Amino acid sequence: MPDETRVCDLAVIGAGPAGLMAAEAAAAAGVRRVHVFDAMPSAGRKFLLAGKGGLNLTHSEPLQPFVARYGGREAALAPLVQAFGPQQLREWAQGLGVETFVGTSGRVFPTDMKAAPLLRAWLQRLRAAGVQLHMRQRWLGWAQAPHEGGPQLLHFATPAGPATVQARAVVLALGGASWARLGSDGAWVPLLSERGVAIAPLAPANCGFDVLGAQAPAGETRRDFLRELLGRQEASRPGWSPHFVERFAGQPFKAVALSFTDGQGRHFQRRGEFVATATGVEGSLIYAVSHLLRDEIAAHGHATFHLDLLPDHAPERVLAEVRHPRGARSLSSHLKSRLGLGGIKMAVLHEVLGKEGVQDAERLAAAIKALPVTAVAPRPLDESISTAGGVAFEQLDEALMLRPLSGVFAAGEMLDWEAPTGGYLLTACFATGLAAGQGAARWLGSRAGV
Repeated sequence: MPDETRVCDLAVIGAGPAGLMAAEAAAAAGVRRVHVFDAMPSAGRKFLLAGKGGLNLTHSEPLQPFVARYGGREAALAPLVQAFGPQQLREWAQGLGVETFVGTSGRVFPTDMKAAPLLRAWLQRLRAAGVQLHMRQRWLGWAQAPHEGGPQLLHFATPAGPATVQARAVVLALGGASWARLGSDGAWVPLLSERGVAIAPLAPANCGFDVLGAQAPAGETRRDFLRELLGRQEASRPGWSPHFVERFAGQPFKAVALSFTDGQGRHFQRRGEFVATATGVEGSLIYAVSHLLRDEIAAHGHATFHLDLLPDHAPERVLAEVRHPRGARSLSSHLKSRLGLGGIKMAVLHEVLGKEGVQDAERLAAAIKALPVTAVAPRPLDESISTAGGVAFEQLDEALMLRPLSGVFAAGEMLDWEAPTGGYLLTACFATGLAAGQGAARWLGSRAGV
């Protein structure tokens, strides 16, 4: 143990958006000694990565459909997002000197599209408010069991060796378990579990999927085929054929519609685009349905969704054009000229239907409008954009304090909620961080004389 113990009023563990917002909220509420600790060399590593292709800060849609994006956790998150939602987040960014705009999809971005200027201005404001940041400080749990009414003695690993921090209250904002190299590694799960905190298993969210590359028959025999194939050893090596991978991995499916109905009757249908990978699919349209696919795979071992490759064309027209005499032209040339169908869309038809299948006009036309693609596994947790699972909301009071651990609050992605990409993830991280920071400040204020 070190010779000296650092003392603070509030220790915030995690320097991502939720943790930094908790620190800002607590300092603004009058908490004097607010210290932020993070295992990474600098703050906001995953936040900066999120802004690499343009920081999608929030979304401009009305609040009611906005909060509905949180699915089963809508009731828990609605009051927090109502208190600090899209409009408040845009005003907060403006207060940092960062103007925002609404893109064509309704998503909200900084005018320069970058995360770094916003983060720099935010850190400057936090330091000016007296918040102290400590990097390369990996939280290892409590140096001794926390007890009711007493200070929290927190144990850290640092470059200089073990360190202890004594804090009157704690906000945990440790993220989920995606992109571990940026700090969200889920190492906090056993630390809280052993203190009696109920935690839903962490699972990939907004993730890609491996697909079943083998050709499966249509109709009633498909289910038996899948059951048999998934039981074989080679089914553990999913993916497209080598020919498809060589030519099309990394290329997008544009202007398609995806539909899926799970075993519980939940239905998804949306237009958009996604990307073929070496083993399957990923991208915005896949991320939007990923929670349903993931849960269906967990329940049944596979999930088959359908692609409409030509959503602007009626089935009758597609069938008529496929049947139209093509003379000496190849099938590919015929479909390209009659329907504008080619490239990766034609390739995936060959991939799923096979050589004989694409020669069957009725089957080909049906597949163009509803091509079955079977996902067999989500990509690994560390590859996902975000995670589902985490600290159960039933373990939290209205101020986001952990019921089993007095004086310990939690915020951000480590809580048990998930949302699609589009600004919903960041908005909930900011909103829960604000609530936890304000809750910690009120709790400390109520115990000022204790």
